[in-house]
Amino acid sequence: MSRRIFWCVLLTALLLIGPERTTAVEHGDVIYKKDGTWVFKNTEDPVFKLMRDTGWITTEKYFTVSSQTGKNWIEPADAILNRRGQIDWRRYLKTGLHLPDWIDLGLEQRTRFESVSHPWRVVQIPGNGATDAQIPLRSRIRFGLGGNGPFRFFFEGQDSRSFLLTDTLGSFQNNTTVNEFDALQLFVALKLDNVLGTGLRADFHFGRWTSDFGRRRLISRNDFRNTTNSFDGFHWQISRDMLWRLRAFIVEPVIRLTEQLDQQNSQSLFWGTYFEGHHFPWFQMDAYYLGLNDRRVANVADHRTYSTFGGRLYKNPKPGGPDYEIETTWQVGTTGVTDHFAYLNHLDIGYTFDLPWTPRLVFHYDYASGDRQPGDGQNGSFDTLFGSRNFEYTRTGIWGPFYRTNLQTPGWRVIVTPTPSLLLEVKHRAWFLAQSKDFFGQSGLRDPTGQSGTSLGQDVELRAQWAINSNLDFDFGYAHWFKGSYFDSPIIIAQMPTGGNKDSDYFFAAVRVRI
Repeated sequence: MSRRIFWCVLLTALLLIGPERTTAVEHGDVIYKKDGTWVFKNTEDPVFKLMRDTGWITTEKYFTVSSQTGKNWIEPADAILNRRGQIDWRRYLKTGLHLPDWIDLGLEQRTRFESVSHPWRVVQIPGNGATDAQIPLRSRIRFGLGGNGPFRFFFEGQDSRSFLLTDTLGSFQNNTTVNEFDALQLFVALKLDNVLGTGLRADFHFGRWTSDFGRRRLISRNDFRNTTNSFDGFHWQISRDMLWRLRAFIVEPVIRLTEQLDQQNSQSLFWGTYFEGHHFPWFQMDAYYLGLNDRRVANVADHRTYSTFGGRLYKNPKPGGPDYEIETTWQVGTTGVTDHFAYLNHLDIGYTFDLPWTPRLVFHYDYASGDRQPGDGQNGSFDTLFGSRNFEYTRTGIWGPFYRTNLQTPGWRVIVTPTPSLLLEVKHRAWFLAQSKDFFGQSGLRDPTGQSGTSLGQDVELRAQWAINSNLDFDFGYAHWFKGSYFDSPIIIAQMPTGGNKDSDYFFAAVRVRI
């Protein structure tokens, strides 16, 4: 037992001194030749190699675990639900403990430092405008049974905490930053290949699960944010290879609590269908319908009962060619006793140059409707449901001033990859309220007269991501928000912390280790 504990500690240390770089293709792949010899396509994994050289694992086991990438990946039970990059890494801990292929075991830990100057949210008034600096920690454990078989069980636990470095009165903390140890996923699954000889694949998941749908604007497994959306209920999908798939679900969204165990509530129901078609590379499409009936809070005015439907057309980026994405989403129903009609329109136009560093230039435009006239019996504020913003607006965490509601924003970004393991990005966007009388996102700020205007300002963001390999990566970023004339209005100044109308700076640095 002591030797196994030693290996757990040593594996983490080895991540920091000698793993191979992650490349655009699967790293560490091996092929088995007909004459029975193993040949590596890429650099050997140093941790697996050390295990073999010290006799902790056999040569045969070494080749087996080294080849479990690409098409040889042992698919975990949540692979259909979530993006592969979030759940696929070398299982050093599992290998070191000599667990069989039908057992999955993995640990992940992310530590981040982040700092925000001149906070603007109403809830941060007690801090008198002091800089908000925190160290969020997110730890996860994954355990699965079933391997590539049809019957599977899966559990994922997550602990999210944030340690304050400044005045606690003005620090931004809620259930998006803190959610102490809880079950993030806990479900049973059934996988059926070649259903009735049709070549189709079907999957069923029942229990608590996370998921990404489409571009993640409406349903997502949160990545940058310290806590994660999850759902209790049923999910089904049927697909034909990578050509198309159809998904359906009916769930109760999990209610995150900062210190107690998360809860479900029968007064909140979420359901939908989602179709993805990939028949033409230049004309891929999504179409979806989502229903929400959320009556769990006592205040009837906050009840949400509406349908969300829309579609997405896109072409993925490729060196030497253009790409695009168009998504339009519409909502109808009621908010409390008020009619609800809202919409979101998104446009990306990009070009990836076939040059060193593979530079990509992208132009963005988003319009998320707002409420035109408070109290007129019609609510026009778009609800992004359970979507993410980090990938196209700004980093979230204790930052994230801009939400996909009452917002109009053009912008651009440039992305370059000096090496396959290093990504650099610069982004600039201008920000405006769609309607001057509605709230500014979830800041609590609102001018019901509309006299403060709509100019929220502009922001510039720099980001660097460095992936040593699939088990260790670093993430750094800085953003400066040049606040607009909206924040100079006496009506808005009176609602903010001291100095909230001054430009804000955001900095973060993060490291993630997975074994």
